[in-house]
Amino acid sequence: MQPCFKLSSLTLAMLMASAPSAFAAEDAEDGRVQLQDAVVLGTAADELKQAPGVSIITAEDIKKRPPVNDLSEIIRKMPGVNLTGNSASGQYGNNRQIDLRGMGPENTLILIDGKPVSSRNSVRMGRSGERNTRGDTNWVPVEAVERVEVLRGPAAARYGSGAAGGVVNIITKAPTTKHSGSVTAYTNVPEDSAEGDTRRLGFNAAGPLTEALSYRVYGNLNRTDADDLSLNEDFVSAPGATPPAGREGVRNKDMNGLLRWDLDPQQTLEFEGGFSRQGNIYAGDRAVSAAGTPLLSGLAEDGEETNIMYRQSASVTHRGDWDFGTSQVVASYENTRNRRLNEGLAGGPEGSINTTSEMATSELKSYRLAGEVNLPLQLGFAQVLTIGSEVTRDELDDPYSMSQSTGFGGSVPGADTGTRSSESEADNYALFIEDNIEIDSRWIVTPGLRLDHHSQFGSNWSPSLNSSYKLTDHLTLKGGVARAFKAPNLYQSNPNYLYFTMGNGCPVDLPSLGNGCYVQGNDSLEAETSLNKELGLAFDKAGWGAGLTYFHNDYKNKITAGMDQVGLTGVNGRIFQWENAPKAVVAGWEGFFNVPLLGTEGEILSWNNNFTYMIENHNKETREPLSVIPEYTLNSMLDWSVNQSLDLSLSMTHYGEQEPRKLTTQGGQAEGDALRTRGGYTVFGVTANYQLNDTWSFSTGVSNLFDKQLYREANSGGEGANTYNEPGRAYFASVTAGF
Repeated sequence: MQPCFKLSSLTLAMLMASAPSAFAAEDAEDGRVQLQDAVVLGTAADELKQAPGVSIITAEDIKKRPPVNDLSEIIRKMPGVNLTGNSASGQYGNNRQIDLRGMGPENTLILIDGKPVSSRNSVRMGRSGERNTRGDTNWVPVEAVERVEVLRGPAAARYGSGAAGGVVNIITKAPTTKHSGSVTAYTNVPEDSAEGDTRRLGFNAAGPLTEALSYRVYGNLNRTDADDLSLNEDFVSAPGATPPAGREGVRNKDMNGLLRWDLDPQQTLEFEGGFSRQGNIYAGDRAVSAAGTPLLSGLAEDGEETNIMYRQSASVTHRGDWDFGTSQVVASYENTRNRRLNEGLAGGPEGSINTTSEMATSELKSYRLAGEVNLPLQLGFAQVLTIGSEVTRDELDDPYSMSQSTGFGGSVPGADTGTRSSESEADNYALFIEDNIEIDSRWIVTPGLRLDHHSQFGSNWSPSLNSSYKLTDHLTLKGGVARAFKAPNLYQSNPNYLYFTMGNGCPVDLPSLGNGCYVQGNDSLEAETSLNKELGLAFDKAGWGAGLTYFHNDYKNKITAGMDQVGLTGVNGRIFQWENAPKAVVAGWEGFFNVPLLGTEGEILSWNNNFTYMIENHNKETREPLSVIPEYTLNSMLDWSVNQSLDLSLSMTHYGEQEPRKLTTQGGQAEGDALRTRGGYTVFGVTANYQLNDTWSFSTGVSNLFDKQLYREANSGGEGANTYNEPGRAYFASVTAGF
């Protein structure tokens, strides 16, 4: 795999025989397609996983660098990956999500076993473009993960809307032919008592039920306490005010089961169902208010649960292994109920809890039916043709977010009069075709084309072309180009969704005329699009590995809260809409360097490194950063297998300087402390894993070894790039009993 972890195979051309054939079968181990008489070629999906912008995190990697709770903590160690918000505003700064190549969390598609996860879309999007959410990387406990696939750039375009930055695919452990399982207890204790502790207990089990039936089940209980309200008190805006919020806590409860039925040697049927509950432990966060309120301080001091997410999922998957090729059909359903204490919807109180008792619920239902067939062919060249389709429907019902009063600013044209409808929905229909073509034993070309038709914005074409060429047996040139897109979300596109400000939140160039300003959902938005390009070289020989990749994304139509007035209410309230920004650009370098220090290929002692360097990440018109991310990031890891029982790991991550936004949410020039950068800093960690016997294993370690602790320095404005807490030194340990 790509650093800091061992690379997966960089082999890009499969051995092929001269005898052509159109008969195919699927290898049960790796899913590759075999032509009669010879192993020839993988599918386009298999080949794209060898693209330069792809990293694989294995269960062994997770064991060596265990996340405290959320998988994003280890995913961020991959090249091209950051944790950040969806804008440069700094709102909800400690609720950071996966950002791939600077394109923002909303352009990162999260999958679990290849199926999209959309629970975060049930959370209201504020005017700044932020949602108060932890994202969707915490629905699978770490002990249940087989591997995580991180696809950045052109390789991700095949997945459709929301994958312009890339895709994170969390693969869970599968049913097994022998009974096996484990129970793991984990604890993490920060040295600073103001930071939250973690306790986790999880289990997983798998095995056969009959000759044709097998199962896999996992469960998890986790509690991470919130940071104390005093953690950032040195940066309080005024005496008696609520300090900038630290990291909120979370209570996880997860249960998931899968039943596999081998219908016959050619067909399998899988039934999967899961339930998760995530409840927060409030830390004092709010979107806009710098001072906060006594109510917020009281909720934080009492460790109250102010929002709860319930997620239910179910799916049926059919896989076929036929004479002509392979096939897969998946039907899935996801339901998320998002219960929150009511928050302000307008002006300064926006995003601040305003009650201790009244909770509102938004509900998101997502339906998906997808299928594909892989056909080995010999049409001049050995190739595997993939043809597929996908149908999705999303239904959102959020009564509270659609309840902003129009009593002061006046009624808004396009919005329902009286009680506005709280429901919105969108359908999408897609067809795609890909072909993985072996030109010769060194050269593979993978063209693709996807057509999406969205019920609101219309049709979108996403062509792609990826290629790899073996310059030598150990040096490979890889490149790709693809057009990716993202449909407007169900808040941005709903005219009944209104943000209101009495005046301070109006654009600085168009101040209030006395009756405030609205930002209204816009059902005429266009899809965001990005032309993603990458070119890289990779070297692999006897444990030595090195690679360098340049990436460049031309990003158009990013959806933002508009600054151009589109109308007036009857009482002269200004009306603005969500609108498409003209152009943005994201560009940079990714690289890795792996050295085998002991052992034939470094299996005893290895040194693995990766880096990301951002050249550009801004709106071309305003020069504003799309999000606050480091100029560069370097990850390094020494991995020592002392003996068959003991493994030791030393890790280091250095984050370069981070620059803040230059403009306020209202379009004015930021001043003073709001322009402060966050300087570069380095975090070290050490882990030891000991396998006592076939049953018992232990792990212990220290994160942030030299206690480089950083603070969030303001809640909304004035913090510059100091928008989040970097937790200090912490000690962790786990024990696993296997069976």
